[in-house]
Amino acid sequence: MQYSPALAQLISSLRRLPGVGQKTAQRMAFHLLEKDRAGATELARALEGAVSAIGQCKRCRMLADAELCPICAAPGRDPAVLCVVEMPADVVAVEQSGSFRGRYFVLLGHLSPLDGVGPEELGVTQFEAILLERAVREVVLATNPTVEGDATAHYLAQLCARHGVNASRIAHGVPVGGELDYLDEGTLTAALRARRGV
Repeated sequence: MQYSPALAQLISSLRRLPGVGQKTAQRMAFHLLEKDRAGATELARALEGAVSAIGQCKRCRMLADAELCPICAAPGRDPAVLCVVEMPADVVAVEQSGSFRGRYFVLLGHLSPLDGVGPEELGVTQFEAILLERAVREVVLATNPTVEGDATAHYLAQLCARHGVNASRIAHGVPVGGELDYLDEGTLTAALRARRGV
């Protein structure tokens, strides 16, 4: 199907979103143009405003519209415990658990030499500067349980050891409410390795 240039551009732009293919982008575009033009205008304004106003927290690299994100600016957070995650969405996931009261550092990726992502691209210099402040006593490595995530955690753990800071890795394994016969081999292996006494 050949679309008008403006419609083709809208569909192409919507395809930039993760998980949105040609058909989904087409449905979104048609919905916005046929049934929700006011919503489309509001979405356009919100996107433009976010792109111009949101940057990175100067301390943790989380998305923020001020010099410091709300977590780094909060006086009640424990500055002695630092949780390292790969992406801003990971901060949201940990925060929603309600079980962590420290601060964060966002790598914005993981080590991947084949993709040209090394320590410099992950802000390791900035991370090391935080360790040099001597306020952090533990770094919780919450990178994803992938080969790249594990390699990144290992690299950061070695860096922490050089600075005399304890590093821990989040446990991986059986999800709460999960059943063993539904787990893949990798998840079950990780759960067995991370077992603890009761």
